[in-house]
Parts: sequence; C-alpha cells; structure tokens
Amino acid sequence: MALQRKSRQRGISFIGLVFTASVLAMAGVVAAQVFPTLVELQAINKAVNKAATEGTTVADVRMLFDKAAAIDDIKSISGKDIIVTKESDKVVVSFEYQREIHLTGPAFLTLKYAGRSK
Repeated sequence: MALQRKSRQRGISFIGLVFTASVLAMAGVVAAQVFPTLVELQAINKAVNKAATEGTTVADVRMLFDKAAAIDDIKSISGKDIIVTKESDKVVVSFEYQREIHLTGPAFLTLKYAGRSK
C-alpha cells in the first residue's frame, strides 16, 4: 500500500492579496499626482532653453519665458523666479522650485526641482 502525500497549497493568501493590492493602489495614487509635475518640469526646461537662446537682456528673457509659460500652462514658476546670467557671451537661465503633494493627514511629499538652460 503506497502512502499518498498531501499536497501543500501554494500561492498568496487573501490577506496578502489585499495588502499587496492596497500598497499598489497607494503607489498608483502618488504616481498619478507626481506625473503632472514631471510634465510641467519638461515644459519649464523647454521654455528656459527657448528664452535663453532667443533673449538678449534679462527683461527680454523673462518676457519670453512668461509667454512660453502662458502657452504651456506653467504655474509653478514665472519669469520673475528665473535667474538670468551670462557665461562667456552666452545667456544662461537657471531655476529652482519645489512642489508639495498632500498625501494624508500631516504627511506631504516634497519634490524639489532645479535646472538650467543648455
């Protein structure tokens, strides 16, 4: 007479499934809030590069940035927030700003962005 082995169940339990699903859902919510800030950062970089290549004076560069910001719906910074300098006859535009995303209760996610023209 052969002994039959009982097969052990494998896989994830219901509690493990609920926990994994909730962690993935929270990560998805945070990612959905971070994504628009990254799109805005790309628009800011594009506007900064355009203003640096086309502008000759500080006022000119800020005006060009504000025009591009109005078109691309940039809300985080404006022309008065950018730093305009010259390096060997080349206009260089740099910026720094931060965005806060409310998570829950007193918890916030702070994103710090900085960049400069090429």
